[in-house]
Amino acid sequence: MRRHRQSLWSAPIPSLAAAVLCGSAASLISVAISAALSYFVLADMQFVGFFAALSAALGAFSAGYIYGKFHRRHGLIGGIACGAALYAAISIVGLCAVGAPADIRKLLLLTVAGAAGGVVGVNSVRPKSLTD
Repeated sequence: MRRHRQSLWSAPIPSLAAAVLCGSAASLISVAISAALSYFVLADMQFVGFFAALSAALGAFSAGYIYGKFHRRHGLIGGIACGAALYAAISIVGLCAVGAPADIRKLLLLTVAGAAGGVVGVNSVRPKSLTD
């Protein structure tokens, strides 16, 4: 008789890591799109800060959404954890590249966006093909 293997989304730490990885990919794609938009269409550096904050918030929201959608419980706490993990990753990259961590306002932005994504993900309809 075969044993039932648990899903990736049933354990909190691996599911958080997978969601943060997907959220950082979404953030990088959003940064690339906003950079192309700023360079080719706007031809001005005036909105770069806004686009960077929007891209980071989009990444945190998508990480929280993915965590909540597939984990199916603790969406608020999981979304906050996703936002904090993204902040930690951004701060580490900032320390290596610039020598200074990200601003504390970015932590607030990422945790709020991640929490919103987690709540929306838990309250969304689950795909029929997913079973634990």
